[in-house]
Amino acid sequence: MSAKDKFHDIVKLGLQKDGWTITDDPLRIEWGLVELYIDLGAEKIIAAEREGQKIAVEVKSFLGQSTISEFHTALGQFINYRFALSQEQPERILYLAVPLDIAGGRRQKAGGRR
Repeated sequence: MSAKDKFHDIVKLGLQKDGWTITDDPLRIEWGLVELYIDLGAEKIIAAEREGQKIAVEVKSFLGQSTISEFHTALGQFINYRFALSQEQPERILYLAVPLDIAGGRRQKAGGRR
């Protein structure tokens, strides 16, 4: 199991403030002979008479030297996790939590230029 990303607790708190109940920290999935650990599993009850929503959230900080390398790693993990969840817990929707500057494509390149 890998270490928590820098923004793990911030994402967890944000989910809780939005009404999600954290059910797993981390969410463990057995996929064949492999154990996968997605950062968070959460559940939110929509209404008493309707079934609740379930999500899984992988948190990535993108604090390393190479944003593109970290992106490829995150994308690879996301694809693997999505497939494993579709087999083991198909009711869960998988999300990738990233900093706003990454999501908006505003990360500075080396030398301060975009």
